[in-house]
Amino acid sequence: MKRIITILLLTVMLAGCGQKSHTYTPNQDGLIDVSVQIDGAAVPYYAPMYVAQERGFFAEQGLNVSFYYASAAEIVKNVGSNNIEFGFPNADPVIIGRANGVPVKIVHTTLQNGLGSVIFKDASGIKVPSDLKGKTIGITSYGSPNYSQLKMLLETEGLTIDDVTIKIIGTGAIVNALITDQVDAISFSMLRTYELRANGEAVSEFRSNEFTTTYGNVVIVSDTFLETNPELVEGFTKALNKSLEYITDGNLEDAVDLSIDNYAQSAKNSRDKFVTIMDDAYVNGLWQSEDTKIHGFGYNNRERYQLFIDDLVKFGIISKSYDASELIVEGGANHE
Repeated sequence: MKRIITILLLTVMLAGCGQKSHTYTPNQDGLIDVSVQIDGAAVPYYAPMYVAQERGFFAEQGLNVSFYYASAAEIVKNVGSNNIEFGFPNADPVIIGRANGVPVKIVHTTLQNGLGSVIFKDASGIKVPSDLKGKTIGITSYGSPNYSQLKMLLETEGLTIDDVTIKIIGTGAIVNALITDQVDAISFSMLRTYELRANGEAVSEFRSNEFTTTYGNVVIVSDTFLETNPELVEGFTKALNKSLEYITDGNLEDAVDLSIDNYAQSAKNSRDKFVTIMDDAYVNGLWQSEDTKIHGFGYNNRERYQLFIDDLVKFGIISKSYDASELIVEGGANHE
């Protein structure tokens, strides 16, 4: 199974990773057009990106940013191939991609902790991770970060992936599979725990950060783009930091409304729920950490990233370790 997963990841990530150059000239408004590819679909959780565009923070840095969406593995491939300037995937595929020769770097750790979580109903009888033995667990794919994190959790408890039954379920159906008892648990995003509880479901979870070092969404660029356009990278991350400061300084509701009105209209009926979840999970958690208190938003902690890389080796997700300096811009694109 490990060989199959590795082959799939390499096929997706390495295809077309040739380094192409591009000359950037201002558009009619005097701004440089760039694009960012975001993991998944348009939701208010990506408000810092949307606010930076709509409130003019990107424009202040001379940028006009367009948004596209794809899976994390596709984003890593597209950024490494210079098909798109910026990516915003979960950190795990970036680390795996770099281990397999994809020339990408993390310039901004936007989410200072991982999103991964194994979620289960309180009525399931699951109390501790070892209770997962013999259970059926839903994942979206064998190449997903949540599969890797499930594998780590099980092995931390002296179990293996063979001690559970894995069921592949599409992203749009996986939460419902838990609700309707098609599976005993799902390895997915901790944000779904908040959403399920808001909908009256009694659920608990084992978060990935409880048993390994992980990060959530990060901003990535190719080695070539960083080398040839450092001012664009620095401008992008400065604007993103200003957006994060704006949102966390009492403007969360404005950010959610702006996101829904301009990008995520399907979330309109859940507006208040998103405000509540983001206040709890993002404002008071994911966007901020002990590192950001000292160094500011988006800080890249080399020591923690090295632990992350070494954990992926320890649990057989990548074959050998490498220096975190190959992966990150230490500190961040605009941290000294």
